Amino acid sequence: MQKTIKSAPTILYPESDGKPMAETDTHRDLITDCIQTLEWHYREEPDVYVSGNLLVYYEPYPNPRAVAPDVFVVHGVSKKQRRIFVMSEENKAPDFVLEVGSRGTYRQDLERKKNIYAARLGVKEYYIYIPYGVVEEAFMGFRLVEGAYERIEFVDDRLSSTVLGLELGMHEGALRFYHPQTQQWLRPPKERVERAEERVEHAEERAEHAEERAERAEAEAAQEARARRDMEEELAEALAEIQRLQAQLER
Repeated sequence: MQKTIKSAPTILYPESDGKPMAETDTHRDLITDCIQTLEWHYREEPDVYVSGNLLVYYEPYPNPRAVAPDVFVVHGVSKKQRRIFVMSEENKAPDFVLEVGSRGTYRQDLERKKNIYAARLGVKEYYIYIPYGVVEEAFMGFRLVEGAYERIEFVDDRLSSTVLGLELGMHEGALRFYHPQTQQWLRPPKERVERAEERVEHAEERAEHAEERAERAEAEAAQEARARRDMEEELAEALAEIQRLQAQLER
């Protein structure tokens, strides 16, 4: 009797830890802006994956353990859409992690998560930003050196990222990424759209003003042409009158 070959059971990892995505509008907007900015920055590179608030499983079944970084970047994996990130399946850990802390989470970000990212995941660079003035030192970065994190020092009020080839710092009141080669701050897509719309609006206004000036110039030219014709007609009439008078005098 032929034996039936059974397929291996599908392992279903939880896709949520039951925690909210972000505590405040500021946290949510900042996380979204950072993710979208980095997605745009790496848009032409197929093997760089950018995500955030996604469960990253660093221990597989039968004892799965996961963390959910606010923002993370993984080099060497595809950009495909994922519901979770399982390191044992991807054969890769995040290279860059950014956590946006709060009054209720910053101690965990500085202690428990920092230890997990260094010892269990081996994240090369870890950054913590804490808005709202909750703590005096609101922004810090760490780089993995021989299995332990070392502080990244500020240069020109920015923290460098060798993983991203970018720098992180405050710009116009928000955490932003700075491109040292172009010497430009990277803007989230929504800001680029807003600025593009503003440029379109200004261009339309300039075009409208130019059209108005052209219409005025055309009207002025037509008026000047009419005045010239009137002068020419008046001159012709005057010359004709002179000829008539001269004819009368010659009789």
